[in-house]
Formats: sequence, C-alpha cells, structure tokens
Amino acid sequence: MLARAVITAAAEKKAENILLLDLRNLSSVADYFVVCSGSSERQLRAIAEAIEEYVYKEYRVDVHHVEGLNGSGWILLDYRDVVVHIFLPSQRSYYNLEGLWAKAPVLLRMQ
Repeated sequence: MLARAVITAAAEKKAENILLLDLRNLSSVADYFVVCSGSSERQLRAIAEAIEEYVYKEYRVDVHHVEGLNGSGWILLDYRDVVVHIFLPSQRSYYNLEGLWAKAPVLLRMQ
C-alpha cells in the first residue's frame, strides 16, 4: 500500500504525530491523507524528499504534484490516491485537518 510506504519514509526521517486517514467513503479528492509534523522547514523538506525517494524506489511512482517548498510551513505531496501533508506544528494546528476530516476513520496514529 502506497500510504504505508509514505509512513515508513516519514518515520525514518523522524516525522512526528503521523496520522493515516481513510477518506474513501467521504471524498473523491483522495483515498487517504497522511498527515505528519516536523520541527523545522529543513526537516519538512527532508521528510518530503525521503517520501519521494522511497515511494519511487518501492512502487516506481513519481509524485503527481508538490506544493509548499517555499518555506510556508506546509508541504503537500499529491500521489492522487494518497495526499501527504507535512506541517510545522503551528501550521498543523492552524489548518486543523484532523478536525476538518473528523469523520474519516483513523487507520494509523504514531506519536
């Protein structure tokens, strides 16, 4: 499962508060959201790069679209079925995706 590869790569780069949400019955945007945090812009970029490399290595899939590499505190990696949100803690709290998608089943939560 692509989402599991994303989680593995994020965890290896010490991403925090990793969450896997199942959106399949709630949205046509994506099947899954992976949400995680990093402590600095540098770590956010390292997590994003590790995810891209690992997913390509394991699945031969390139990221479809990337947003937020300009120091916004939020990087989005769009793999179509799996959308990855990598936040600084302040941005994660501000955008509150967990609250917005509160009806989505949580498939995995890693502190």
